[in-house]
Amino acid sequence: MSDVTPLRRQYLRVKQQHPNAILFFRLGDFYETFEEDARIAARELEITLTGREMGKGQRVPMAGIPYHALDSYLAKLIARGYKVALCEQLTEPGRGLVERDVVRVVTPGTVVEPAMLEQKSNNYLCAVVVEGEQAGVAYADITTGEFAATQLPVAQLAAELDRLHPAEVLTPFGGEPPQTSAIVTPLPAPAFEPDAAQERLLRQFQVASLDSFGCQGLPLAVCAAGAILHYLEETQKGALSQLTGLATYSTGQYMLLDAQTRHNLDVFPEGPDKSGHSLLHVLDLTRTAMGGRLLKRWLGQPLLDLAQLNARLDAVAWLHAHSLERAQAASILGPLADLERLVNRIRSRQVGMVSPRELLALRRTLEAIPRLREALAPADAARGVGTERVLGSEPPPLSNSLPPGERGVPLSLDGRGQGEGEVHTAAPAAGPGQPLAPLLALLRPHTELAELVEKAIVDDPPPTATEGGLIREGFSPELDELRSSSRGARDYLANLESVERERTGIRSLKVGYNKVFGYYIEVTNAHLERVPAHYIRKQTLVGAERFYTPELKEYESLVLTAQERMSDLEASLFRQVCAQVGAAGAELLATASAIAQLDVLSALAEAAARYGYIRPELNEGDTLTIEVGRHPVVERSTSDPFVPNDVHLACRDAQLLVLTGPNMSGKSTYLRQVALMVLMAQVGSFVPARAASIGLVDRIFTRVGARDDLALGRSTFLVEMMETAAILNQATPRSLLVLDEIGRGTSTYDGISIARAVAEFIHNHPRLGARTVFATHYHELTELARYLPRVRNLQMAVSDEGGQVVFLRQVIPGGADRSYGIHVARLAGLPRPVVQRAEEILSELEASRDQSGPSRTRRRERPPQLPLFPPHHELLEELSRLELDALTPLEALTKLYELQARAKQP
Repeated sequence: MSDVTPLRRQYLRVKQQHPNAILFFRLGDFYETFEEDARIAARELEITLTGREMGKGQRVPMAGIPYHALDSYLAKLIARGYKVALCEQLTEPGRGLVERDVVRVVTPGTVVEPAMLEQKSNNYLCAVVVEGEQAGVAYADITTGEFAATQLPVAQLAAELDRLHPAEVLTPFGGEPPQTSAIVTPLPAPAFEPDAAQERLLRQFQVASLDSFGCQGLPLAVCAAGAILHYLEETQKGALSQLTGLATYSTGQYMLLDAQTRHNLDVFPEGPDKSGHSLLHVLDLTRTAMGGRLLKRWLGQPLLDLAQLNARLDAVAWLHAHSLERAQAASILGPLADLERLVNRIRSRQVGMVSPRELLALRRTLEAIPRLREALAPADAARGVGTERVLGSEPPPLSNSLPPGERGVPLSLDGRGQGEGEVHTAAPAAGPGQPLAPLLALLRPHTELAELVEKAIVDDPPPTATEGGLIREGFSPELDELRSSSRGARDYLANLESVERERTGIRSLKVGYNKVFGYYIEVTNAHLERVPAHYIRKQTLVGAERFYTPELKEYESLVLTAQERMSDLEASLFRQVCAQVGAAGAELLATASAIAQLDVLSALAEAAARYGYIRPELNEGDTLTIEVGRHPVVERSTSDPFVPNDVHLACRDAQLLVLTGPNMSGKSTYLRQVALMVLMAQVGSFVPARAASIGLVDRIFTRVGARDDLALGRSTFLVEMMETAAILNQATPRSLLVLDEIGRGTSTYDGISIARAVAEFIHNHPRLGARTVFATHYHELTELARYLPRVRNLQMAVSDEGGQVVFLRQVIPGGADRSYGIHVARLAGLPRPVVQRAEEILSELEASRDQSGPSRTRRRERPPQLPLFPPHHELLEELSRLELDALTPLEALTKLYELQARAKQP
């Protein structure tokens, strides 16, 4: 090591502490990388790979980027899964070797730079630990301060990770990684050790017990939450102050949506550019980034609590009825800053993390809060005007009871509390009849903070705190005095040139400044004989001489010293202001939460008014009735008039709807719109219908579309069967099942047999009995309605006159007898010879079938073409052959239903 430079030794020391990260080593105005880091940076960032002498015979590869371009280059490396350690200069150059150290390690889950974040999406860091059949999950967004944990069955882990869509997942080293598209970061097992995890949490929140956070009985959740703190201690030392509480939750509080259901229903946009049509795109009329993130969370976690849902619907109904107030609120919400992320950047205490202009945005946001309250609390609000329900009776009043640890916090409509220890003084409510009152009570204007920023920061501050000129005059007497003395010195220097020209008579005399020689008086060689005796020579040029005077030197020292002191003082004052704002972070985040909820509720009301939605009636029953329902996404993405349809599902009489009809007739759209309207209702949104009465659903299951998984050796049919098995094993009587074309991926007989068996299982199994819409091309399944009492047949109406086929998109009772596949093939552009040949083959097959079976014209009145049901005279013989001891109760019940139905036939 004696042959290497001190800078090289410093670099090696820092790099040894962060071997798994690319080290960005600050050298002046550049971040440099060395050795293998430099090769990676040059390749990934497409920058030049050079070299640098770092000692005798020690030339090492080097690649660098300008410090001001950090965000763009950092984003590229993080997007490709790399971790980057930022090593900054901690002392000023010119006084020996500059001290350097890593201030933070940037990973996919710990990004805080606004330019690298999606405004309306959270950037979650997750931790997962699995033990037996249970899993602990914790997640944090250090840009918003959100920190939560849960313990759940392993079977639900994939769905929860899909909901969170984390950027990075922490797991114990050597364990099986979870199913996720996120970057997986293994940590040493001690990071998840229970006692160490609990100790970190106790130390973080400065409490003696975690019981007040709801952690009792959730050891794996505690382990996961402790692992997140361990990781942040290593990578983001300043971020720990942003996590002020831990929320625990149960997946049983929300409707669970697995990844397949989210995809099939187009709940969220998918693909690299996230540009596809989705329910989120339709409903996202939010005006703030905070509201956009909250709406996304609500769509991912539909509620199961009827009181909470009615509270949300009451708020949406009020905003829907008060269009003027809603419009005023939207205009106020639009310019507001992202208060959640801004407050957390201020609280991070990291130099350069927040700019003076962002403090100005904070002030303007706080100044807008009284106007927002006023817009949503008009005089008639206290009388409850406009809060009538669209359907059904009045809901129960909002409850003000709060879970442990949240006493003193007004009830939120977000389905969860504000966090431990955050006790707020409520502002006057808008009135007892105003459903927005709980949120308006949280809209504190924080006048003292707004006034602080107004007094401290000028109206047009520079982009960074290091440029100076950001503190308003009158805020600091010391700074004002420095500015006054500096201003006097600058006035002297500004007038010096004209004064010296007048005194010496040298008209070409100039006064200038550079960083090396400071201030000087420059005289050309032609006038040197006229230079006064008190001028002292400073520098000789080709055609001129530069001088200074003792008085000039004195004023130069005064200006430069004052400038340095003013710069230091302004930076210090700015940090003090940020510290005062950060100290009120908990209250500011409560206000931000209220703003976000008001934004979401206003957006849902705006969508209802804009698109013609109505308030659904929600209840604890098992009925699902929708009149004139529409698909919320399809109707917004097509120029053709949307054909609405009704639906009635009830476990007591119409539990399972068998829907038949041609391809392209609208079966899949009907299935999806039923599920989407249930999801919307349980988010707290109005729905696209004329009327809707919905019994709460605990889960929505979908089996729609065909896909394979070649990487795992799974065929299309195997994937379909695995998804169907998951539905049958996990569904409950309160679930909603949406099944499309079960059994189509195999032979006709196998497919019909599987489809029929699945339908019978759903209908008969005592653990199931779930409300189900079952679309199929197997027309033989319509026979189920003849012997299963809770099966109803529906079909898509088709007009077929003179060979002209028109799909009417209308759902009517009964079963279809044709699929019109050849017609669809013609529309798809198959060559005419292929279509004609297909018609010939179809005619031949139908003629062959008719010779051995019933005619097509009487198909609905006769048994189906496949002999699934024996003739009536064989009932006794079949009954005598039954091996009763070999039948399960479910099989016996199914057989009994079948025999009874056949016995009733004439």
